[in-house]
Amino acid sequence: MTLKYKRVLLKLSGESLMGDQQFGISAPMLRHYASQIKILTDMGVEVAIVIGGGNIFRGLQAAASGIDRVQGDYMGMMATVINGMAIQSALEEIGIYTRLISAIEMKQIAEPYIRRRAIRHLEKGRVVIFSAGTGSPYVTTDSAAALRASEINADVILKGTRVDGIYTADPEKDPTATRFDRLTFAKVISLGLGVMDMTAFTLCQENNVPIIVFDINNADNLRRIVIGEAVGTLVEG
Repeated sequence: MTLKYKRVLLKLSGESLMGDQQFGISAPMLRHYASQIKILTDMGVEVAIVIGGGNIFRGLQAAASGIDRVQGDYMGMMATVINGMAIQSALEEIGIYTRLISAIEMKQIAEPYIRRRAIRHLEKGRVVIFSAGTGSPYVTTDSAAALRASEINADVILKGTRVDGIYTADPEKDPTATRFDRLTFAKVISLGLGVMDMTAFTLCQENNVPIIVFDINNADNLRRIVIGEAVGTLVEG
Protein backbone atom coordinates (compact mmCIF):
# COMPACT_ATOMS: atom_id res chain seq x y z
CA MET A 1 0.00 0.00 0.00
CA THR A 2 1.43 3.38 -0.96
CA LEU A 3 1.11 6.15 1.59
CA LYS A 4 0.65 9.73 0.47
CA TYR A 5 1.51 10.99 3.96
CA LYS A 6 4.23 9.12 5.87
CA ARG A 7 4.59 11.47 8.84
CA VAL A 8 1.52 13.29 10.11
CA LEU A 9 0.72 15.66 12.95
CA LEU A 10 -2.79 15.07 14.27
CA LYS A 11 -4.32 18.14 15.92
CA LEU A 12 -7.19 17.42 18.30
CA SER A 13 -9.20 19.91 20.31
CA GLY A 14 -9.55 19.38 24.03
CA GLU A 15 -13.32 19.81 23.63
CA SER A 16 -13.42 16.76 21.37
CA LEU A 17 -12.36 14.63 24.35
CA MET A 18 -15.50 15.60 26.27
CA GLY A 19 -17.83 13.50 24.12
CA ASP A 20 -21.36 14.18 25.36
CA GLN A 21 -20.14 15.59 28.67
CA GLN A 22 -19.96 19.27 29.58
CA PHE A 23 -16.30 19.04 30.57
CA GLY A 24 -13.55 16.55 31.37
CA ILE A 25 -12.47 13.40 29.53
CA SER A 26 -14.85 10.82 28.08
CA ALA A 27 -13.55 7.22 28.18
CA PRO A 28 -15.37 6.25 24.93
CA MET A 29 -13.80 9.24 23.10
CA LEU A 30 -10.33 8.29 24.36
CA ARG A 31 -10.82 4.73 23.08
CA HIS A 32 -12.15 6.08 19.77
CA TYR A 33 -9.05 8.22 19.21
CA ALA A 34 -6.67 5.47 20.31
CA SER A 35 -8.21 2.97 17.86
CA GLN A 36 -8.04 5.56 15.04
CA ILE A 37 -4.37 6.25 15.74
CA LYS A 38 -3.62 2.50 15.86
CA ILE A 39 -4.98 2.18 12.30
CA LEU A 40 -2.30 4.66 11.19
CA THR A 41 0.57 3.11 13.13
CA ASP A 42 -0.38 -0.35 11.81
CA MET A 43 -0.05 1.11 8.29
CA GLY A 44 3.46 2.36 9.08
CA VAL A 45 2.53 6.04 9.40
CA GLU A 46 4.61 8.09 11.84
CA VAL A 47 2.18 9.95 14.12
CA ALA A 48 2.66 13.04 16.28
CA ILE A 49 -0.24 14.52 18.25
CA VAL A 50 -1.00 17.98 19.61
CA ILE A 51 -4.09 18.23 21.79
CA GLY A 52 -5.77 21.31 23.25
CA GLY A 53 -6.93 21.77 26.83
CA GLY A 54 -10.33 23.39 26.39
CA ASN A 55 -12.17 20.48 28.04
CA ILE A 56 -10.38 21.34 31.31
CA PHE A 57 -9.31 24.98 31.14
CA ARG A 58 -8.86 27.66 28.50
CA GLY A 59 -6.51 30.57 28.99
CA LEU A 60 -9.23 32.84 27.59
CA GLN A 61 -11.55 31.80 30.45
CA ALA A 62 -9.07 33.24 32.89
CA ALA A 63 -10.10 36.88 32.56
CA ALA A 64 -13.67 36.00 33.55
CA SER A 65 -12.29 34.24 36.64
CA GLY A 66 -10.21 37.28 37.57
CA ILE A 67 -7.02 35.36 36.72
CA ASP A 68 -4.18 37.14 34.95
CA ARG A 69 -4.03 36.25 31.21
CA VAL A 70 -0.49 34.90 31.34
CA GLN A 71 -1.27 32.80 34.42
CA GLY A 72 -4.43 31.54 32.71
CA ASP A 73 -2.46 30.53 29.61
CA TYR A 74 -0.05 28.51 31.74
CA MET A 75 -3.03 26.82 33.40
CA GLY A 76 -4.30 25.95 29.90
CA MET A 77 -0.90 24.43 29.09
CA MET A 78 -1.18 22.23 32.21
CA ALA A 79 -4.57 21.08 30.93
CA THR A 80 -2.98 19.91 27.66
CA VAL A 81 -0.49 17.83 29.68
CA ILE A 82 -3.38 16.12 31.51
CA ASN A 83 -5.02 15.34 28.14
CA GLY A 84 -1.70 14.13 26.77
CA MET A 85 -1.33 11.73 29.70
CA ALA A 86 -4.86 10.43 29.09
CA ILE A 87 -4.20 9.82 25.37
CA GLN A 88 -0.86 8.21 26.22
CA SER A 89 -2.57 5.82 28.64
CA ALA A 90 -5.29 4.91 26.09
CA LEU A 91 -2.68 4.22 23.39
CA GLU A 92 -0.44 2.12 25.62
CA GLU A 93 -3.45 0.06 26.71
CA ILE A 94 -3.77 -1.16 23.11
CA GLY A 95 -0.06 -1.84 22.69
CA ILE A 96 1.21 1.36 21.06
CA TYR A 97 4.58 2.72 22.19
CA THR A 98 4.37 6.43 23.00
CA ARG A 99 6.40 9.35 24.26
CA LEU A 100 4.80 12.30 26.05
CA ILE A 101 6.82 15.46 25.45
CA SER A 102 6.21 18.69 27.34
CA ALA A 103 7.31 22.19 26.37
CA ILE A 104 7.41 22.95 30.11
CA GLU A 105 9.83 20.75 32.01
CA MET A 106 8.16 18.18 34.28
CA LYS A 107 10.57 15.29 34.25
CA GLN A 108 8.50 12.93 36.42
CA ILE A 109 5.83 12.57 33.73
CA ALA A 110 7.14 13.83 30.38
CA GLU A 111 10.31 14.30 28.37
CA PRO A 112 11.49 17.84 27.61
CA TYR A 113 11.12 18.89 23.98
CA ILE A 114 14.31 18.14 22.05
CA ARG A 115 13.70 18.24 18.31
CA ARG A 116 16.20 15.54 17.26
CA ARG A 117 14.99 13.17 19.97
CA ALA A 118 11.34 13.69 18.99
CA ILE A 119 12.17 12.89 15.35
CA ARG A 120 14.07 9.76 16.44
CA HIS A 121 11.03 8.55 18.40
CA LEU A 122 8.90 8.94 15.26
CA GLU A 123 11.44 7.05 13.17
CA LYS A 124 11.28 4.20 15.70
CA GLY A 125 7.51 4.00 15.31
CA ARG A 126 6.55 5.62 18.61
CA VAL A 127 3.59 7.97 18.76
CA VAL A 128 4.84 11.34 20.00
CA ILE A 129 2.40 13.45 22.03
CA PHE A 130 3.40 17.13 22.23
CA SER A 131 1.93 18.86 25.28
CA ALA A 132 2.09 22.26 27.04
CA GLY A 133 1.81 24.14 23.73
CA THR A 134 5.04 25.97 22.95
CA GLY A 135 5.68 26.72 26.62
CA SER A 136 4.85 30.39 26.03
CA PRO A 137 1.69 32.34 26.85
CA TYR A 138 -0.37 34.10 24.12
CA VAL A 139 0.21 31.14 21.79
CA THR A 140 -2.62 28.73 20.93
CA THR A 141 -2.33 24.96 20.52
CA ASP A 142 -3.07 25.53 16.80
CA SER A 143 0.14 27.55 16.58
CA ALA A 144 1.97 24.90 18.63
CA ALA A 145 0.77 22.29 16.12
CA ALA A 146 1.98 24.41 13.17
CA LEU A 147 5.35 24.98 14.84
CA ARG A 148 5.93 21.33 15.81
CA ALA A 149 4.78 20.09 12.38
CA SER A 150 7.32 22.41 10.74
CA GLU A 151 10.09 21.36 13.15
CA ILE A 152 9.60 17.60 12.69
CA ASN A 153 9.11 17.94 8.89
CA ALA A 154 5.58 16.52 8.99
CA ASP A 155 4.00 15.92 5.59
CA VAL A 156 0.64 17.33 6.71
CA ILE A 157 -1.36 18.60 9.68
CA LEU A 158 -4.60 16.67 10.15
CA LYS A 159 -7.06 18.83 12.07
CA GLY A 160 -9.83 16.63 13.42
CA THR A 161 -13.12 18.43 14.05
CA ARG A 162 -16.83 17.67 14.43
CA VAL A 163 -17.59 18.79 10.87
CA ASP A 164 -16.34 17.32 7.59
CA GLY A 165 -14.25 20.25 6.39
CA ILE A 166 -14.18 24.03 6.03
CA TYR A 167 -17.45 25.74 5.17
CA THR A 168 -18.46 29.22 4.05
CA ALA A 169 -20.15 29.56 7.47
CA ASP A 170 -20.70 27.39 10.55
CA PRO A 171 -22.73 24.45 9.14
CA GLU A 172 -24.13 23.71 12.60
CA LYS A 173 -25.75 27.16 12.62
CA ASP A 174 -26.25 27.97 8.92
CA PRO A 175 -27.93 25.26 6.79
CA THR A 176 -27.01 27.12 3.56
CA ALA A 177 -23.25 26.87 4.29
CA THR A 178 -21.28 25.09 1.57
CA ARG A 179 -18.08 23.07 1.96
CA PHE A 180 -14.77 23.78 0.25
CA ASP A 181 -12.80 20.82 -1.14
CA ARG A 182 -9.56 22.79 -1.53
CA LEU A 183 -8.39 26.22 -0.45
CA THR A 184 -5.17 28.21 -0.57
CA PHE A 185 -3.76 29.76 2.60
CA ALA A 186 -4.26 33.20 1.03
CA LYS A 187 -7.95 32.45 0.43
CA VAL A 188 -8.50 31.25 4.00
CA ILE A 189 -6.89 34.43 5.33
CA SER A 190 -8.79 36.76 2.95
CA LEU A 191 -12.14 35.11 3.77
CA GLY A 192 -11.36 35.19 7.49
CA LEU A 193 -12.29 31.51 7.93
CA GLY A 194 -11.60 30.83 11.59
CA VAL A 195 -10.43 27.23 11.32
CA MET A 196 -7.06 27.86 12.94
CA ASP A 197 -5.66 31.15 14.18
CA MET A 198 -3.71 33.38 11.82
CA THR A 199 -0.33 32.68 13.44
CA ALA A 200 -0.79 28.96 12.77
CA PHE A 201 -1.89 29.55 9.18
CA THR A 202 1.02 31.88 8.48
CA LEU A 203 3.52 29.38 9.90
CA CYS A 204 2.07 26.62 7.71
CA GLN A 205 2.05 28.89 4.67
CA GLU A 206 5.69 29.94 5.13
CA ASN A 207 6.87 26.35 5.69
CA ASN A 208 4.66 24.67 3.05
CA VAL A 209 2.85 22.42 5.53
CA PRO A 210 -0.61 21.55 4.13
CA ILE A 211 -3.59 21.26 6.49
CA ILE A 212 -6.51 18.86 6.09
CA VAL A 213 -9.62 19.68 8.12
CA PHE A 214 -11.80 16.59 8.45
CA ASP A 215 -14.45 14.84 10.54
CA ILE A 216 -12.61 12.88 13.23
CA ASN A 217 -15.76 11.02 14.27
CA ASN A 218 -15.85 9.03 11.01
CA ALA A 219 -13.74 6.00 11.88
CA ASP A 220 -12.39 5.47 8.32
CA ASN A 221 -11.30 9.03 7.55
CA LEU A 222 -7.71 8.88 8.82
CA ARG A 223 -6.96 5.72 6.82
CA ARG A 224 -8.45 7.26 3.67
CA ILE A 225 -6.49 10.50 4.10
CA VAL A 226 -3.05 8.90 4.43
CA ILE A 227 -3.51 6.80 1.28
CA GLY A 228 -4.38 9.97 -0.64
CA GLU A 229 -8.19 9.92 -0.89
CA ALA A 230 -9.96 13.29 -0.93
CA VAL A 231 -11.44 13.72 2.56
CA GLY A 232 -12.45 16.99 4.19
CA THR A 233 -10.89 20.27 3.05
CA LEU A 234 -7.27 20.57 1.95
CA VAL A 235 -5.53 23.90 2.59
CA GLU A 236 -2.21 24.35 0.78
CA GLY A 237 0.06 26.98 -0.72
